[in-house]
Amino acid sequence: MAIGYLTIQARTAHEAIPLEGVQVRVLDSRGNSLYQLLTDESGETGTVPLETLDKSFSQNQHYSGLPYASYNVLAQKAGFDTIYVSNIPIYDQETAVLPLAMIPMQERQRRPAETRIFVGKPAVVMQERRSQEGPADAEEDARGDRILRQVAIPNPITVHLGPPGTNAANVQVSFPDYVKNVASSEIYPTWPEAALTANIYAIITFALNRVYTEWYRSKGYNFDITNSTAYDQYFVYGRPIYESISRIVDNVFNEYARRQGQNVPYFTSFCNGTTVTCAGMSQWGTVTLANRGYTPLQILRSYYPKDIELVATDIITGSLTSYPGTPLRVGSTGLDVQTIQTYLNRIRRNYPAIPAITDPEGTFGESTRAAVAKFQSIFGLSPDGIVGKSTWYKISSLYSAVARLAELDSEGISLGIGTVPPNAILRQGSRGQDVITLQYLLDVASEYYASVPAPDQDGIFGSGTRESVMAFQRAMNIAADGIVGQVTWRKLYDVYHGIGENVPVPPPSPGPSYTEYTVRPGDSLWLIAQRYNTTVEAIKSLNGLTSDLLDVGRVLRIPAAQTSPSYTEYTVRPGDSLWLIAQRYGTTVEAIKSLNGLASDALDVGWVLRIPTAQSGDYGEYTVRAGDTLWVIARRFGTTVEAIKSLNGLTSDLLSIGQVLRIPGR
Repeated sequence: MAIGYLTIQARTAHEAIPLEGVQVRVLDSRGNSLYQLLTDESGETGTVPLETLDKSFSQNQHYSGLPYASYNVLAQKAGFDTIYVSNIPIYDQETAVLPLAMIPMQERQRRPAETRIFVGKPAVVMQERRSQEGPADAEEDARGDRILRQVAIPNPITVHLGPPGTNAANVQVSFPDYVKNVASSEIYPTWPEAALTANIYAIITFALNRVYTEWYRSKGYNFDITNSTAYDQYFVYGRPIYESISRIVDNVFNEYARRQGQNVPYFTSFCNGTTVTCAGMSQWGTVTLANRGYTPLQILRSYYPKDIELVATDIITGSLTSYPGTPLRVGSTGLDVQTIQTYLNRIRRNYPAIPAITDPEGTFGESTRAAVAKFQSIFGLSPDGIVGKSTWYKISSLYSAVARLAELDSEGISLGIGTVPPNAILRQGSRGQDVITLQYLLDVASEYYASVPAPDQDGIFGSGTRESVMAFQRAMNIAADGIVGQVTWRKLYDVYHGIGENVPVPPPSPGPSYTEYTVRPGDSLWLIAQRYNTTVEAIKSLNGLTSDLLDVGRVLRIPAAQTSPSYTEYTVRPGDSLWLIAQRYGTTVEAIKSLNGLASDALDVGWVLRIPTAQSGDYGEYTVRAGDTLWVIARRFGTTVEAIKSLNGLTSDLLSIGQVLRIPGR
C-alpha cells in the first residue's frame, strides 16, 4: 500500500493569528479515529502518514476508479466553532496541507456550531459538460468604451460559491491561494511537473481574463469569478492544498499567457479531454505531452494559438510594497532588507516560533536568514532563507493582516464600543455616527468571516455597506434585507464581543527606545517630527542622516517619548474627512487641526494623523454587568487587569454585578 501525508494548520483572521491547542482528529472513511493531534504555537500539527493508492493510478487516464484514499478531519477548540472536513483525497507521496480558518464563537453562544466542508473528487473525473464562455475577441472587448488597463493580480479575488445568478455566498481569498485551491480541485497533484505547470498557467490566465474583461462585474454581479465548472473553474473553499502544486504556484502566480502583440490574458478554456471534450486545452492531454518531453509553453501552444507567450505582471492590488525584482539573501543590504526585517519583527509577535533578528538594520545576515527560513516553513514555502517573489509577497500580506488587526483594535477602543447596541434602524441612505459604528463592526467581522466584505468607513450607508450588511446577515442565518434593526445590531455585537473574549491577543514585545515609521508620499522630516512629538535633529541623529531628503518606503527609527503622548494615530483612508474622523474618535475638527498643525481641512490618503485622547491620569466609570470579567473589561477599554485592580484597590479578580469600577484613561 502506498503512503501519502497530511498536515493541518489552524489559524484565524486571514492567518494573522495562529491557534495553539486545537484538538484535531484524523478519521478514516468509516469514522475510525487514526490520529489525535494538537496544534503548536504556529497553529500547525505534525505531518502524519496515511495509506492510499499507488500514484500510477492517478497518472492513467483509463483508470475508472478514484486513484486515492479519502479521510476526514474534525477540529475543535474552546471558544471557537468546530470544523469538520470530509472526503479529503490523499495521494501517493504527496503532502496535503489543510488550512482551518477557525471562527470565534459569539457572545452568548452556548455551544459551538459546526462548519462542514465536503472536498470530494476533482473536476478532472467529473462528467458534467463544461460550457466556459469568454469574449470572442478579448482585446477589443476589453477596450470597449473603457481605457485599457494594465493586467493586475487581484489580491484578494472575490469568488462566488455557485453558478452566476444563484444566492450563494461570495468569499475573498488571496490570488495565490485561489490558484492553489483551483489546481488542487481540478487535477491530480501527481502529474508530471510540466503538465501541472501548464494547467496552472491556464488557471491563472483564465482568472485574470475574467478580471481584466470585467466579465461578471460588467453584468452587475459583485464578484470576479464563480466556482462552477460549467462556467469557470472548480474552487472548494476550505479544502487542502498539495505541496507539489503549491510549490509551482509560488513561482508563477503573477505570470500569464497572452497572444503576441496583445495585453489581455488569453481566454484559456479547458476540460478533461476524455469524458468531456471542448475547444480548449485537454487536461489529460497535458500529461501525454509532458511525458513526451514538452515544456509548459509547448503544451499551451498545442491547444491555444501558436503565438501564445508567457509574461509577468508586477502589479498586485492590495500590496503594501512591491517586490524589488531580485531575491534578497545573505549579504544583501539596503532599504528592502530593512523593510523585510521590520515586517518579520512585527509578525514574530503573533508567530513567536520565528527567531529574533539581531543583524544590523538593512543587513541580511544569518539571523535574518533564520527568521526568513522559519517563516517559509510555517507558511508552506520552500525554507531556503531567501526572499524571492513568493516569500516577499507572503511576508508583505501577512504583515498587512497583523497590522490591520492592531489598527482595528485601537479604533474600537477609540469608538468606545459598549455592551448595548444603538437603537437606530439603519438602511441605505443613512449617515452619521451610528453608521460609522456599523461599518467598524462589519470591518471587524470581515476579518473572521470570509463571506463578509469590508465596507468603506465613511459614515455613509451606501451600496457597499448594504452589500456587506446582507452578507453578514446571510452568514448569521437571519433575514438578508440589508436593513440594520435590533436583530442585526445584536448579532454584530455578539460577534464583536465574542472575538474579544475568545481570540488570543499576541503579547506586546519589549520595544527599543524608539519606534519605527515607514516613509510615505508627502512626508518630510518636519512633519514626522511633529507627528511623533520629537525634533528633526533627533530623528537625523538616530538614523545617521546627513540631509533632510527622504525616500518613500524607507523605515525610520523615531525616538520614543519619555511619557506616553496624549494622542493616538490614524491613517487617512479614501473618503475620510476631518469631521468623520473627529466623530469617530469623539473629538473636534479644531483639536485635530491644532495637534497636527493643519491650516486647512484637506487630507491626503495615507497621511498619519495624531488624534487627541484622554490624559493617562484620567479615568471613567463602568458598571459591572452579568458575564463581565476583569479581562473582558480591560480588553474592551484598552487597558490591563492590573491597572484596573490598582486604580480600584482590588485584591482579587472577583466582581459583583452593579459594582462601579474606575477605568484608567477613559
